[in-house]
Amino acid sequence: MKPAISFAAIAGRRRATLDLAGEIERRGFAGLYCPSFGDGLGLCEALALVTRSIPLGTSIVNIYTRHPHDYAKTACFVHEVSAGRFRFGIGVSHAPVNAHYGVKTAKPTADVRRFVEELRKGAEANGDLPPIVLATLRKPMVRLAAEIANGAVWANAARSHMPASLGLLRPEQRESEEFFVGNMIPTCISDDRAAAAVVMRKTLRGYVTLPNYQNYWIEAGYEDEMRSIQRAIAADDRDGVTGAMSDRWLRDVTLFGPSSAVRDGFEAWLAAGVKTPILVPSSTSGGQLKAIEELMGAFE
Repeated sequence: MKPAISFAAIAGRRRATLDLAGEIERRGFAGLYCPSFGDGLGLCEALALVTRSIPLGTSIVNIYTRHPHDYAKTACFVHEVSAGRFRFGIGVSHAPVNAHYGVKTAKPTADVRRFVEELRKGAEANGDLPPIVLATLRKPMVRLAAEIANGAVWANAARSHMPASLGLLRPEQRESEEFFVGNMIPTCISDDRAAAAVVMRKTLRGYVTLPNYQNYWIEAGYEDEMRSIQRAIAADDRDGVTGAMSDRWLRDVTLFGPSSAVRDGFEAWLAAGVKTPILVPSSTSGGQLKAIEELMGAFE
């Protein structure tokens, strides 16, 4: 088994991105999952037309940026033209993102429940909906995914904490291939392990400033790191934030280093119960296309 890949279309490289998708499919990767920046849903629509067999999905779209009935039309369309390969990953995003759109988050679980209800109503005249996957992190959203959705996807989860998180799902959901269980894992492949770690800390620096992630990682056993980060943020100490991101924490939430180490880490994520690890590629020497090239080389 090979991992899935987090896949974004960057302005000026969109055609090259679609061409690369065909190569990823040919090499047998487990899926292409598209984040919200760069229009992940639009990219999934294009991928449905230029690929034939690889699973694809959003991970995730922001429920606040379009009406659920409007989302339903597009989701049903992509589901049909992809011949059932599409998974519709949805979530509440983050407070800074929503503030940019002028949106104020209320109660995330209530908002997601209401969105899914309206999404299903909106699909009634537009065809079948794809499987719905909830962006999860802490316990309430995992429980909601188990109740109303067809899957759960984490981002930047701690591998050591996954058994506790997955224990909130029903046994048949944990075991069935029909219920999606994924996690987006920041990944950097390099023989220079120290340089790769620098890239991973830079990648996660914005996330550690978010209260919902801080609370999750405290729950996962990293209270000392998160309290140090909170103090550094209060003191406007950027170096202090980076310095508080311990090696132990970094190894638990990312994959970095030589190809063999990343492959071993991928196997460890499977063993932890994540059915579809989604590697989010970064590189010490280039952008997304270079990082994906390195990732494909590691899993030849």
